[in-house]
Amino acid sequence: MAGIYIHIPFCSQACHYCDFHFSTSLKNLRTVISCIKKELTIQKNYLEGQTINTVYFGGGTPSIIPVDYIVDILKLIKSNYNIDKEFECTIEVNPEDVSLNKLREWQTCGVNRLSIGIQSFFDEDLKFMNRAHNSKQALDALDLIRESNIKNVNADLIYGYPQLSIEGWTRNLQTLIEYKIQHISCYCLTVEKKTALFNFIKNNKCKPLDPDQGVKHFLKAREILIDSGYIHYEFSNFAFKNYQSQHNKNYWNKTYYLGIGPSAHSYNGKSRQWNVKNNSIYCEKIKTNQVFYEKEILTKKNIMNEHILTSVRTFSGLDLQFFSDNMTYEEYKQFINESSKLERAGFFTRKENILHLTKKGILFADSISSQLFLI
Repeated sequence: MAGIYIHIPFCSQACHYCDFHFSTSLKNLRTVISCIKKELTIQKNYLEGQTINTVYFGGGTPSIIPVDYIVDILKLIKSNYNIDKEFECTIEVNPEDVSLNKLREWQTCGVNRLSIGIQSFFDEDLKFMNRAHNSKQALDALDLIRESNIKNVNADLIYGYPQLSIEGWTRNLQTLIEYKIQHISCYCLTVEKKTALFNFIKNNKCKPLDPDQGVKHFLKAREILIDSGYIHYEFSNFAFKNYQSQHNKNYWNKTYYLGIGPSAHSYNGKSRQWNVKNNSIYCEKIKTNQVFYEKEILTKKNIMNEHILTSVRTFSGLDLQFFSDNMTYEEYKQFINESSKLERAGFFTRKENILHLTKKGILFADSISSQLFLI
């Protein structure tokens, strides 16, 4: 199985924290879509022999473009790739773009999963983030989604920013629980360079983020969501049984995937490649049949380190037998030495030769991974 990601690089406005690639002008929309369609045909052999079980429209904000473009792209995928009959097709949407008509059009063309960027139900927080919607639009969008009878929905929330109290964070979570949202992604706010948030903090216009506050929010999310029947299956993701994101699991399970559009990434087991991060340059290279991506051949150490990272983040555990079979004697000796230290420190528990993160370890998942990396 394999996945296809379509990057739609357009947004109505720039969120203060976002460093993804996008444009707030739609003047080149038709050209970009045309080049995305051409890239789909150029790359049709990249996943040769693979059955596509997920298609994901991300961005950017795919929900701001006409549905006809989504229809055209899906038709092209179905005619050029081997698609599984039960494939998962997700589109990222913003609350202000949701209407009953659009929801039905997305369903008709093959979309069967939504990922809605709620982020918060508090207007002051949405203004702080520079989101284009308000709390009423967020609630209205969830009402419309419920009316449309779409049964597979993810909602994103952001935590870890100064003005978000534990009580406010709890209310955000409880609101989604009351709507019986099948999948909830909780992301800790991070400060990326070249964003408005970075400059606000640098110029003392905003309080710096407090890591301890982020930890408290994360633990509260685990407590509330697990008690409400959600499975915590990846560091940032919670889902009801049978509603885990198949597309994201493709990434974490090192399944092959093809990224289409400006800045999109691809992986085929042997290499990674990433498209140029500029709409105009991307389109020019596609139209003139030039190379439009950079490529990295993966070394054995790259592959081992990625396996460590995904095994830790998805809580599937570190299978010591796998590492014994795939590492040199010296590499495995180093790995066992470091993992044993972490186990003694209470970050791991061992069960049948598999190391699992403890509750304490979950809080330090990324730093634990880096400590185990081969160098």
